[in-house]
Amino acid sequence: MSGAGGVRRPAWERVPLLVLGFVALFTGMGAGLARLGWPMPEAAATAAALHGPLMVCGFFGVVISLERAVAIGRPWAYLAPLLAGIGTGAALHGLGAATPWFYMAASSVLLVASLLLLRRQPELFMAIIALASGCWTVGAALWAAGAAVSALLGWWIAFLVLTIAGERLELSRFMPPSRTGQRVFVGVTVTLLLALLAWAQPWGPRLFGAALLALAAWLLRYDIARRTVRQAGLTRFIAVCLLSGYFWLAVGGAIMLAQPLAPGGGAYDAALHALLLGFVFAMVFGHAPIIFPAVLRVAVPYHPVFYAHLVLLHASLLLRLGGDAAGNPAWTRWGALLSALALIGFILNTVLAVLRGARGAARQRATSTTR
Repeated sequence: MSGAGGVRRPAWERVPLLVLGFVALFTGMGAGLARLGWPMPEAAATAAALHGPLMVCGFFGVVISLERAVAIGRPWAYLAPLLAGIGTGAALHGLGAATPWFYMAASSVLLVASLLLLRRQPELFMAIIALASGCWTVGAALWAAGAAVSALLGWWIAFLVLTIAGERLELSRFMPPSRTGQRVFVGVTVTLLLALLAWAQPWGPRLFGAALLALAAWLLRYDIARRTVRQAGLTRFIAVCLLSGYFWLAVGGAIMLAQPLAPGGGAYDAALHALLLGFVFAMVFGHAPIIFPAVLRVAVPYHPVFYAHLVLLHASLLLRLGGDAAGNPAWTRWGALLSALALIGFILNTVLAVLRGARGAARQRATSTTR
């Protein structure tokens, strides 16, 4: 729907769904900090064991599903972010047995929506995105069946990594990879899936790490960010986010390849946070000025202050991984706290950018009216 002058009105009806995602984000951040000994509100402290599910299923599940629902344009597709939000509510109200089932239902709706988009547009990147949705579903189904989160986390990592890789593959049409490059991408994806199927074997996570390393190399070789980083403003900021994210993707993959992942160990903490904080959130920071306008129909004008939360994220991760490597829990704890502040800074900077965009649009309309 459009307003005066052809400007689309903000899609405020989608805000409650997005709020459900941010409830999971803030609670998940608090749960992670509580696990490291930081004093947190009771709601976050009691959810300490659900840190991973809240971040992956509760936050990213809502955000990715909402973006997909907007793309597909069907009312039923909004069931995915709604069910994921209900799953978070169940988790926070002590209904732990029901939580995985709500997340599995949400992921199943997202998978159907992704397959429908693949049918509309039978391209390799859409197949990868649909495959990513299926990885979320498999992980949620395993959790509902009683598997430990550490045993299924590879599926959820693949959900996020392949979603991002598929979206970047879509944009590579502006700098198309060679036929050999496309075959390599498919080979990396197949290797990733084989590693997931062999996750219980000692070599499964190591193969997964090797595939992530190969994917990072592929993205660095073929992503258009290698060229757009030479530009200015928002274009350069997005490219910096992407390229720095690929660094953390390579770091996470290298750790998984070199070290056995024992839950609670330093290598486990380092690998997961290099991937899920360094890689995934660098992608979020870079894509937020594009995603928010598409989902909420609000402007997010670029400002150089965006670099503040990006730099803080990377610095906090260096501190955290340094603590993991040196066996220094204090560094790990402070790194985690600074990462949480980076995410909060990202949210505040985005809200301020939206307000700046709204004021700018209001001034533009006022100027147009007086002419």
